[in-house]
Amino acid sequence: MQIDNNTKLFGVFGNPVAHSLSPAMHNRAFAATGYKGVYLPFHIEKIEPAIAAIRTLGIRGVSVTLPHKVTIMEGLDRLDPLAGRIGAVNTIVNTDGVLTGYNTDCFGAVSALEQYSDIKGKDVAIIGAGGAARAIGWGVSDAGGKVVVVNRSVEKGEQLADDLNAAFLALDRIDELEADILVNATPVGMHPNSGGLPVPAGVFRPGMLAMDIVYTPLKTEFLKQAQSARSRIIDGLTMFVLQGARQFELWTGLDAPIDAMREAVLEKINYSGDH
Repeated sequence: MQIDNNTKLFGVFGNPVAHSLSPAMHNRAFAATGYKGVYLPFHIEKIEPAIAAIRTLGIRGVSVTLPHKVTIMEGLDRLDPLAGRIGAVNTIVNTDGVLTGYNTDCFGAVSALEQYSDIKGKDVAIIGAGGAARAIGWGVSDAGGKVVVVNRSVEKGEQLADDLNAAFLALDRIDELEADILVNATPVGMHPNSGGLPVPAGVFRPGMLAMDIVYTPLKTEFLKQAQSARSRIIDGLTMFVLQGARQFELWTGLDAPIDAMREAVLEKINYSGDH
C-alpha cells in the first residue's frame, strides 16, 4: 500500500508500547481489506498532550493500553455507556474532532467465550480484580452469566464483586469453587514468567471451560493444566484478536478480516519465540 495524504492514521498509546502486537494485527487488517490506513505505536508518558495530538494530527482511531485506560477518559468528549460502567477505555474513535471512548476488551472476552459456550445462566469465575477482570465481569454479567470474582486481595476483590453485583471468593478458598467457566484475568503465566499458575491445578475439572487472557505464551501453564484435567480451553489470542476486530469495525465501518488478523499476530509470536 502506498502511503500518501489520503492515508488515515491510527495508533496505540501506552507505556511501555514497544512489545505491542496491535500494529501487526491492524496493519494486516488494513492490507486485507484495502483500507488506506496505517497503525503505529506511540510511547505516551503524559496523556493530556497525547489527547491534544489526536485532534491536532487528525488521528482517526487509537487503541489505549496500560497505564492510560482510566486516566484518558477525562479528556474525551463522549463515552460509550458500557465503557462508562466499566470505568476504562481501550478504544477511541475520532469523528470530525469529537473523541468517543469505547471498551472492546469486554466484547472480545464475551465473543470468545460464546464461541464455545452459552453464558446465560452459567457460573463464571473470574480470577483477578484489575481492569481486565472488570471489563470481562461486566460483559459476562450483561450476557446473563453469574459472576464470581476470585482474588488474593479480599478488599479489591470484594469491591469489584460489589460493583458487579456478583459473588466473591478469596483465592485461598478456591477449592470451594464450583464454576462452569473459569477465566484468568491476571498476568500470571505471561512470558518470561511462563511457569506461573494463578490457581491450583486441582481447580480444573472435566467439561469446564477455561480461558486465559495471556497470549504469550500461546498455551500458558493455566491452559496446559486445564487441558490435562480434560477441561476445554480458549487461548488469550482469541480474545485479543476479537477485541481488535471490534476496534477495526468501529474505526472503519468495515467487517474485520479476523482470520488475517489472527495470522498476523501468530506470525509475530512465532518470530519472537513467545509460543
